[in-house]
Amino acid sequence: MIVSGTEQIHVLELTLHRTKVGYLTGHKDGRSTLTFAPEFTGNSSRPTFTLTTHPDFPNVKKVLAKPWSRRQRLHPVLSNLLPEGVLRELLAQYLKIHIDNEFALLASLGQDLPGALIVTATEPDDVPDYVLTPKAKVIKANMQSDAKHFSLAGVQMKFSMRERDGRYRIAESGNLGDWIIKTPSTRHKLVPLNEFTAMRLAQKAGIDIPDTRLVKVDALDKLPAISLPDEEFAFAIRRFDRKDGQRIHTEDFAQVLAKYSWQKYDGPNYGQIGKIIYQYTGDGLKNVQQFARRLLTNILLANGDAHLKNWSLVYPDTVTPELSLAYDIVITRVYMGDEREYALNLGGNKNWYKITFDHFRAWANKADIPWKAIKPQLDDTLDKARSLWPKSLGDLPANHAHKEQLKEHWRLLSADFRIETAD
Repeated sequence: MIVSGTEQIHVLELTLHRTKVGYLTGHKDGRSTLTFAPEFTGNSSRPTFTLTTHPDFPNVKKVLAKPWSRRQRLHPVLSNLLPEGVLRELLAQYLKIHIDNEFALLASLGQDLPGALIVTATEPDDVPDYVLTPKAKVIKANMQSDAKHFSLAGVQMKFSMRERDGRYRIAESGNLGDWIIKTPSTRHKLVPLNEFTAMRLAQKAGIDIPDTRLVKVDALDKLPAISLPDEEFAFAIRRFDRKDGQRIHTEDFAQVLAKYSWQKYDGPNYGQIGKIIYQYTGDGLKNVQQFARRLLTNILLANGDAHLKNWSLVYPDTVTPELSLAYDIVITRVYMGDEREYALNLGGNKNWYKITFDHFRAWANKADIPWKAIKPQLDDTLDKARSLWPKSLGDLPANHAHKEQLKEHWRLLSADFRIETAD
């Protein structure tokens, strides 16, 4: 029997490395509220849920003192754990829910989210009183635990898979995939070959990347019924948030800065990201030096998609953030016509063909990063690119037309960053 005036709610428990973070309540009107558990807020050795909850982060007590409430969408820290685009549509269709019902999506995907957070439905009798209002009645959420469910943020069609003897299969719900497999795009030609080429060139310029490989599409077992172009290869990248069957916590910078996925190109700039990396990661200098290398490499590779969600922190000791390995480096200009800009502002500029060392100096100064620690990293990145890339490009599998467009991009860059080729 439901008492008049009673509000029915669903409650999910959030845990991180076997530590209770808190409870997320979902309401019929679309509201959601994350209430932190006292054993989390009172634990100075707690695992880091998001950077702003780190015990040493400014105003952390104030951040944790009140529940985090949102209408319609979940809080950005949770919303950004969910897929976008066609993968979200596919999952919502399977679950028979609206694509904007983020609480239901999180409930269904909570056993295999990016990073180490685990979300489980709470039995009504197990919900603590501090989570509930006087008229709340808890209804257990449906977790859809029998399905092959995983969540990977981003708009591209991709799957969390386990590799065994050269074949790849989607990880069952609750079992951890060790590879992200990106299938060929129905919109853009030969994206897997493009990304594999870009990532390998980035590695040659001193960028830290996970293992990558090209996988034949016919080695992917039991894909859902999706439309794929007639292309031979998918792109595979090893998950850096999984190791030896264990979860490693991560978060992208949309989560760090509490921005929703549609805000990933807005507001914050590379100076703000650099400052956070320098001031708050465990090895701040090393991490920001790698960040500077990646900024230049993205420009050299005509990657205009290095937005907030394509930079991440990783928590290898569960508490201290470090810059994650690089991912999602693609030569986007070959698909975007006369693309001329990178994703966020750098030193007062967004145009690839106007960028100079002066803009990097302005970026470093604005972020309070010592220029003398950055300039040698840029010089070395550029030296490696100029000496290794022209020859290496010929041996990599990108489409010939895409290679020629990349060479043209190199010729159009400012004198500071131009890369000459023999042809």
